[in-house]
Amino acid sequence: MADKKDEKITDLKDIASAVSETKSVAPVDSAVEKTEEAPVKKEPKLDKFGRAYATGRRKDAVARVWLKPGSGKVTVNGRDQGNYFSRNTHRLILNQPFLVVDRVGQFDIICTVKGGGLSGQAGAVRHGISRALENFEPTLRPSLKKAGMMTRDDRIVERKKVGKHKARRTKQWAKR
Repeated sequence: MADKKDEKITDLKDIASAVSETKSVAPVDSAVEKTEEAPVKKEPKLDKFGRAYATGRRKDAVARVWLKPGSGKVTVNGRDQGNYFSRNTHRLILNQPFLVVDRVGQFDIICTVKGGGLSGQAGAVRHGISRALENFEPTLRPSLKKAGMMTRDDRIVERKKVGKHKARRTKQWAKR
């Protein structure tokens, strides 16, 4: 006669008996449970100068961000944020992570950003600042995650298709 494991399960009663057998056979290891219960405390990731580094991306833009305690000065590609991002909406996007975690004016930001346009670059810097804040102070992650700052916005420009003017714009068609 074959083992119980080799038999095919064809009825609901067979499934219930198989589940009850596996529950009774599997021993509970108390040592494994104790190690899983202890929460792992994350430590800040800082360089030798006390700065937190992170990379942010949006569309084709890539931003490298260094964050350190300071007076709230933001430098983008060697220029002040007001000079680099002339639109108020771009500066608002840039400062959103600080507003979410209530840390406005407490950190200096130095970042270099390449690629894309100004909107993509502002989004990339925001993503980089969020990730750098998490590296500097890991307890801020839940509030940044809830606000959607930690997730990279993966929307990119759709490619142009053959036989069309743009990605979806078709040629003009006349019935008569």
